[in-house]
Amino acid sequence: MTAAEIFEKLGSEFGSAILSLTEEPATDSFITVDPAQLFDICHTLRDEESLLFDYMMSLSALDLGENLGVVYHLYSMTHRHKIVIKVSVSKENPVVPSVERIWRTADWHEREAYDLLGVKFDGHHNLIRILLPYDWEGYPLRKDYVTPDTYHDMKVPY
Repeated sequence: MTAAEIFEKLGSEFGSAILSLTEEPATDSFITVDPAQLFDICHTLRDEESLLFDYMMSLSALDLGENLGVVYHLYSMTHRHKIVIKVSVSKENPVVPSVERIWRTADWHEREAYDLLGVKFDGHHNLIRILLPYDWEGYPLRKDYVTPDTYHDMKVPY
């Protein structure tokens, strides 16, 4: 199934929650969706017979300037097709529904995105830091992050 066919299928079921399809030769095609409907959309992507995206290859987050983005790379072992799903949320309230109940591998991916960029995954069973100490302040991969001089009286920058 092509990205355009997947886009049409999702659009017929979720309407305005499917925001756009981007197909550029230099990158993987991606579908931008409304984060409020992300869980239901991902559930359909996994369980719909013609889609069956049973494998989440990766989940990553990025700082887009005013917003934060989350990117999901999905693959169907059965149909051997893939798609990229993207959402964007404001930095002031970076909340995205967790998909770890859909794809268990999302557990640590979501924790890493939370730890380094501050994206909160609503419904995640254990959303705590995974790389940094629990009392670390801030999110180091945000463009506006300022590295502290010390952490518990230890020099931070090398």
